[in-house]
Amino acid sequence: MIDTEKKPLGIALVSGGMDSLVMASFCRTESELALLHISYGQLTQARELACFLSIADFLEVPASRRLVANIEYLKTIGGSALTDKSITVPKADFNRADIPATYVPFRNAHLVAIAVSWAEAIGAKNIYIGAMAVDSSGYPDCRPEFYKAMNETIRQGTKDGSGIVVKAPFLQLKKKDLVLLGISHGVPFEHTWSCYRDGKKACGVCDSCALRLRAFAEADATDPLPYEAKPDYCWTKTS
Repeated sequence: MIDTEKKPLGIALVSGGMDSLVMASFCRTESELALLHISYGQLTQARELACFLSIADFLEVPASRRLVANIEYLKTIGGSALTDKSITVPKADFNRADIPATYVPFRNAHLVAIAVSWAEAIGAKNIYIGAMAVDSSGYPDCRPEFYKAMNETIRQGTKDGSGIVVKAPFLQLKKKDLVLLGISHGVPFEHTWSCYRDGKKACGVCDSCALRLRAFAEADATDPLPYEAKPDYCWTKTS
């Protein structure tokens, strides 16, 4: 078990993207952080892991509080453009009504479950995930109801008095405000990767790139990542 002197121990799920970077920086005021990164067979895993390590260095989290877990069975299960090269990553569509092909079936439940197991082992109380429901691709495991249900599952499935709670502090936040919060915290956005495709530059046309580009534009800030393209729709204000 890890001892902390002043603040309770918390586990931040850090993918290597900008949402989890800002979240982890924000949550340092509440918890002494341990960082969890999970490989689930995603096509961009090597780049995301490199970003995770850079983020962990920025946050000055010691090696003893960093965990990289592997659940690449999600790639074997398939069903997502993020893990299966035969499924095309769709172009961004802010008016899409259905769940996009980039949804990894029930992924966040797997991530949270691993975090809960580690939390019980090291005595952590808070688990943080950077899920966003208001300004996102519309994945079902990013909805507030999902995290409410997960917390009841955690209460029922952990030792009495564990006190473990999963928190998604940015669920109702717009991505523009996340960018502004990150700037105020001085986070290194250049050490993050959001693109769903694996290339030397971010594609600029997938959902994740488009949401990121639009957020930086609405925040009147410059995204430090290089892009293959920056379509006009990424710059449309949503008010």
